[in-house]
Amino acid sequence: MKLSKLLICLSLGLGFMASATAQTTMRISISTAQNSHQGVAIDTFAKEVEKRTAGRYKVQTFYNGALGGERESIEAVQLGTQALAFSSSGPIPNFVPETKILDVPFLFRDKAHARAVLDGPIGQDLLTKFDAKGFKALAWAENGFRHMTNSKRDVKTPEDLKGLKMRTMENPVHIAAYKGFGIIPTPMAFPEVFTALQQGTVDGQENPLSVIISAKFDQVQKHLTLTGHVYSPCIFVMNKAQFDELSAADKQAFLDAAKEGTKANRARVDEDDAKGVADLRAKGVTVIDTIDKAKFVAALAPVNAEFEKQFGKVALDKIRNYK
Repeated sequence: MKLSKLLICLSLGLGFMASATAQTTMRISISTAQNSHQGVAIDTFAKEVEKRTAGRYKVQTFYNGALGGERESIEAVQLGTQALAFSSSGPIPNFVPETKILDVPFLFRDKAHARAVLDGPIGQDLLTKFDAKGFKALAWAENGFRHMTNSKRDVKTPEDLKGLKMRTMENPVHIAAYKGFGIIPTPMAFPEVFTALQQGTVDGQENPLSVIISAKFDQVQKHLTLTGHVYSPCIFVMNKAQFDELSAADKQAFLDAAKEGTKANRARVDEDDAKGVADLRAKGVTVIDTIDKAKFVAALAPVNAEFEKQFGKVALDKIRNYK
């Protein structure tokens, strides 16, 4: 009898120890390389989650589209087959239409303006729109200002864009805008882009310097124009049901970890922007670093008129004039 009681006590003790040290593993993915502004974001996030939850939660990180492109990852999070994802804003409007407004060309003056909008009431209100779609949006982060590359010619004016077949994100606002430039837009998941450029399936693509560098697009693109035509946010998203199951303290740990990931991510974007042009020129890329932006804005006047109908001039001006 004493032996039985001892065994029961031991098994209960071991059970309590196991539950106290139990670790929940979650996955997060990106479409770019680990050595990139997005890789820095999820690596920092994973480290912070583990630290802030005393190891009870571990985040496994996946790179280079190992779990699928951005759209597939967002779908997986919505379905709950993947806990977390870090994505550019590209596919997000397909799931949360209210975010479309952020992709309007020439909406933001510079990075400081964009970051202030996202970190302020406008951006924080947009985060709440994810809840009804099965997501918990943890934090806005950054992809950066998007620039155009191609394998055909230097682009100095909007007319130079006409007829270029360009890979675009699976984003309805971007596609409408690029058609306005006379570009032939070709929506494509990011993991397919390098091969498509290499094989000549498309002439060019558009992305922030951080992405152009980390994806080694200089190997298949020799013309870069710093158009800065669209500011591209990134976002940390989590499956809403899995977030709701967390304790209040763990919820805060995930939110704080995402903020730290955003800090590291933005710092890397700043670093890449500061050195990117020189690096790409050294690799043989011709860089047009000064354009008449007013001409590019004017070329989109008909498209912008449609955007004002769609989003409302008041809402667009609220973002444009935010300080």
